[in-house]
Amino acid sequence: MEHVLKASNINKHFYKPKDFHVLKDISFAVRSSEFVSIMGKSGSGKSTLLYILSTMDTDYTGELYLNGNLVTGRHHQELSRIRNKNIGFVFQFHYLLSEFTVLENVMLPAKKLAEKSNARITKDGLEKLEMLNIAHLAGQRASRISGGEKQRVAIARALINNPTILMGDEPTGNLDSHNSENVFKIFKRLKEEEGLSLLVVTHDEDFANRTDRIIEMEDGRILP
Repeated sequence: MEHVLKASNINKHFYKPKDFHVLKDISFAVRSSEFVSIMGKSGSGKSTLLYILSTMDTDYTGELYLNGNLVTGRHHQELSRIRNKNIGFVFQFHYLLSEFTVLENVMLPAKKLAEKSNARITKDGLEKLEMLNIAHLAGQRASRISGGEKQRVAIARALINNPTILMGDEPTGNLDSHNSENVFKIFKRLKEEEGLSLLVVTHDEDFANRTDRIIEMEDGRILP
């Protein structure tokens, strides 16, 4: 199975107020259609690592590969395009634009990428909403829907450009157990039916225990 994401000897320092070695020799890979969770106490470096893996933080040493291509050292503009095309994001907070409709929110990353016509993006957006059983909300303002529905819309938005990997930072952290279970089922279905790779930072042990593999972090290292 090929690697969708590969980190090799990633090190990260914060230099203010004093030198703090936050990530230490991080090396691991995520295979195609693998569902991986990252766990660890607060301050273990999980979110810092995810920020680097998502190409948003470029201030590190080591090498990062996405779909077999080295992305370390690329120009910010190029990274923005690579990220938008290949990586979907789901955060603890949905970050929807409340004045936009559900469908408009979902379409935003595809409009930014600008590889398809508006009609095609609209069609793709409706398909993603359909897949998550929320097509009936397409014309609703994002401010009018429930928390669980908002997180589904955020997942649809993350999928609009058909990424090869979906990254989540505590995607169920703000949800009750019913909606957390819904999100887990959606992720599992994406892995099994769409062949999507998933990498999720979580505090939820029940969630993590049902993923393919758990990466445990402590003090900036991956535990053996």
